[in-house]
Amino acid sequence: MPITEILARNAAIYGQEICLTEINLDLQENHNVIWREYDLIENNPAGEYRREMTWRVFDEKANRMANLLLKRGIKKGDKVAILLMNCLEWLPIYFGILKAGAVAVPLNFRYTAEEIKYCLDLSETIALVFGPEFIGRVEAVYDQIPKVKTLFFAGENRPSFAENYDRLSANCSSEDPQIKLTDDDDAAIYFSSGTTGFPKAILHSHSSLMSACLTEHKHHGQQHDDNFLCIPPLYHTGAKMHWFGSLMSGSKAVLLRGIKPEWILKTVSEEKITIVWLLVPWAQDILDAIESGAVKLADYDLSRWRLMHIGAQPVPPSLIHRWKKHFSGHLYDTNYGLSESIGPGCVHLGTGNIHKVGAIGIPGYHWEVKITDENGRPVGQGEVGELAVKGPGVMKCYYNDPAATAAAIRDGWLFTGDMARMDEDGFIYLVDRKKDVIISGGENLYPVQIEDFLRAHPAIKDVAVIGLPDKRLGEIAAAIIELKPHCPCTAAEIEAFCAPMPRYKRPRKIIFDNVPRNPTGKIEKPRLREKYGVLGLVAAETER
Repeated sequence: MPITEILARNAAIYGQEICLTEINLDLQENHNVIWREYDLIENNPAGEYRREMTWRVFDEKANRMANLLLKRGIKKGDKVAILLMNCLEWLPIYFGILKAGAVAVPLNFRYTAEEIKYCLDLSETIALVFGPEFIGRVEAVYDQIPKVKTLFFAGENRPSFAENYDRLSANCSSEDPQIKLTDDDDAAIYFSSGTTGFPKAILHSHSSLMSACLTEHKHHGQQHDDNFLCIPPLYHTGAKMHWFGSLMSGSKAVLLRGIKPEWILKTVSEEKITIVWLLVPWAQDILDAIESGAVKLADYDLSRWRLMHIGAQPVPPSLIHRWKKHFSGHLYDTNYGLSESIGPGCVHLGTGNIHKVGAIGIPGYHWEVKITDENGRPVGQGEVGELAVKGPGVMKCYYNDPAATAAAIRDGWLFTGDMARMDEDGFIYLVDRKKDVIISGGENLYPVQIEDFLRAHPAIKDVAVIGLPDKRLGEIAAAIIELKPHCPCTAAEIEAFCAPMPRYKRPRKIIFDNVPRNPTGKIEKPRLREKYGVLGLVAAETER
């Protein structure tokens, strides 16, 4: 069953109930607006900071989008891209594309003009919906993307080279176009994070999307009275697939535009949020704000918050131990996944397994896992190998890249490129990305293990460990360390802190700098390797 049928069901059963709320507290602060429950769209049409949508309106807007595409001759299997910041329009546009039988192609809002062109070309997109933040980037390439026949602009002050999405869709029928969809039909193309160069196009079927709904709902048990706080970007599988739990239960969700700790806590308090999915940097920022006194938990009503879960990157156990000190009543879960496996959930810790913090968990609902050597054979318990997963959410292929597809999928198993080990209880521990392993003097060093150790230092806000070339050892481990504000520290102090580690694991270079992360929280190690590969090390090692 395609997920569009779940939306139609929710509209029929819960039609007058609010399903989505968009909150932009930056607008509130800048306009000195008092946040009141009654201050909705109609009271502030030019710069509203809080907007709401019911399930009925959601479904109608999706139908209008579908009928607009069909009027423009877009047929089943055609690709339609979305380039929008998180907003109330995002999901209805996505579902409208699906209802038309087309393939949704969400684009990363950080893409440069060149990357936008690359992804549109690779996915063979013929229509694009974009927002005001992207006018300059789209204008730079719109005459270089001849396959894109239609450009819809969602927002005020439409550029001359695009059509007005809001006006055109409003004039289309709100009835379902009744395009027949099957589980095997193509549904969406997502792009890999691109941390190793230009991203790959990952093709998923309607069956994949439905499997993500079932997995998320099974893992976190969303009920109709839950309210999910969604902060990460909707173009990524992680945010959207966690929201699918709200879709399954017909429950509310809030799209928060902004990541300040006080904004997150304020929203949880005012909107009576029950479930929050955080990325590691945001969870750390909240803890730092609490422990520095910048925010006081007593100022917020967090009584309905029942679950905090984290995914998208390795989670330091020290972070969760700190979290539980301040939020002892919270259930906690870690979710592991890839865009190739339709986002998080192919492996998850499970809310009852807090004693295994540090593990990414056990196979998710309807998923299998194995850990293999270089020849694809299972390794022994406790040994490190490549993690492979198999289940209903494995991608169909890397679109237009059969060689990469053949390398990643073998006998139905998706080889993730992540190095992992399994303990005696069957819990899986992520060791590192295969490509990030550092071979120093013949020893394998796993940066994640070193990073987890260093994050326990009270002055360290974030850390990334990369390999740098060395004539004698081949590679050495270098730690790029971002310090907390007003927490001076020297390389000598870091070296002393690392003394309990085995000598071969200790970082040989300490570099104080900011740690770059992409919108889904992953450390951008290629940027650091490029910056510190050979040049610039002397200047970078200046101690604070």
